[in-house]
Amino acid sequence: MTNIETADIVSNDIRVDHPRGQLFVRIWQGPQEAASFREKAPIVLFHDSLGCVDLWRDFPARLSAATGRKIIAYDRLGFGQSDPRTDRPALDFVADEATTFFPVLREQLGLRGFIAFGHSVGGGMAVHCAARYPEDCHALVTVAAQVFPEDRTLQGIRAAKEQFKDEAQIDRLRKYHGDKAEWVLDAWTGTWLDPAFASWSIADVLPKVTCPVLAIHGEFDEYGSTRHPEMIGQLSGGPSQVEIMKDTNHVPHRERPEVTLRLVSEFAASTR
Repeated sequence: MTNIETADIVSNDIRVDHPRGQLFVRIWQGPQEAASFREKAPIVLFHDSLGCVDLWRDFPARLSAATGRKIIAYDRLGFGQSDPRTDRPALDFVADEATTFFPVLREQLGLRGFIAFGHSVGGGMAVHCAARYPEDCHALVTVAAQVFPEDRTLQGIRAAKEQFKDEAQIDRLRKYHGDKAEWVLDAWTGTWLDPAFASWSIADVLPKVTCPVLAIHGEFDEYGSTRHPEMIGQLSGGPSQVEIMKDTNHVPHRERPEVTLRLVSEFAASTR
């Protein structure tokens, strides 16, 4: 943890041009006189299946203050304040984020070294980014990430799909995704529940990750058992640390923010 206060962190919004549409990006950083924000690799946040920049809430600012690092979060195409899309993501959409969208983001932001931080399916995307850029990814943090479509994962998605038949639940999505809310829901449930997606896995990608890895997971995560962080730790090619949070479900950074911030800041302190 640093001596920087969350109140000292400022954010600015920009848009990144991609051939398929603009991506919305928000960047948090501290006082310009704080050398760490210039010298340390920034942390890039990859959101979950229903997520977006705004749904990280105050976590990025707190993470920036705790680590003394710039934090970069963006809405994937079709989500949040990024441009809409009409096609359902392909079954290789997790890998595609690292090959199609993240390189454009890196180029336009002038981003070299970075720490990849992904929540849920964003964790899989962060894994792919770490594997694709082994020289530039200084560390990887996964939070509630899935390695494969476990029965618990699919049961949780089926239950959520039923809940979203309630119009009030869709309205909650519209608050963050606007007219794209129905597409966002279908992109999640339709893809994960597609029988052809059953063979998806990042198990063969993890050995290509050579940077230090921190895998955080909730004990009672409704979308995946502790097999997932254990596999991430065992299969990663670099040194790994696995943290199972007691009495925690699928969103550790919201349910146990202080513990999450401490774990990530201590982990990041040993990296560039």
